[in-house]
Amino acid sequence: MAQFFFDINTNNGVPVYEQVARQIVSAIASGGLDAGQMVPSVREMAKELAINPNTVSRAYRQLQDCGVLETVRGSGVAVAKGAKAQCKKMRSQAISARIAHVIVEARQSQLTDDEILKMINSEMRKKHPQ
Repeated sequence: MAQFFFDINTNNGVPVYEQVARQIVSAIASGGLDAGQMVPSVREMAKELAINPNTVSRAYRQLQDCGVLETVRGSGVAVAKGAKAQCKKMRSQAISARIAHVIVEARQSQLTDDEILKMINSEMRKKHPQ
C-alpha cells in the first residue's frame, strides 16, 4: 500500500471510524491509493493506528457499502474501480458543506458578503500546508 499519513484525533468529536473512512477517501481522491490496490488488513490498520479492530472494520464496511472499497476473494480489501472519481465527489461535497457552515456562522456574526469574501480571498493567498 502507498504510504499516507493517518491523523486520528480522539478529541475532535468525529468518530474514529469516520476519521479512518474520510482519510481513506482523501487518499484515493488524491491518488495515494489507486483502483485495485489493496488496503491494509483490519488487524494491520488497527495495530498501526492503535485503535480497536472493530473500528477499522466499521470504516471499511462503510466504504464497501458506498462502493469505494471491494472485497477481493482470498486477498482482502481493495480500492474499487471508479473509486477515485467517487471519492473526489465525496470530498467536494464535504468541503462544500464545511464552507456553507462557515458562511452561516459569518452571517450570524453580522459580516457582510463582501467582508466574508475578503476573508476567503485573504486565506486563499496564504500558503497553507497541503
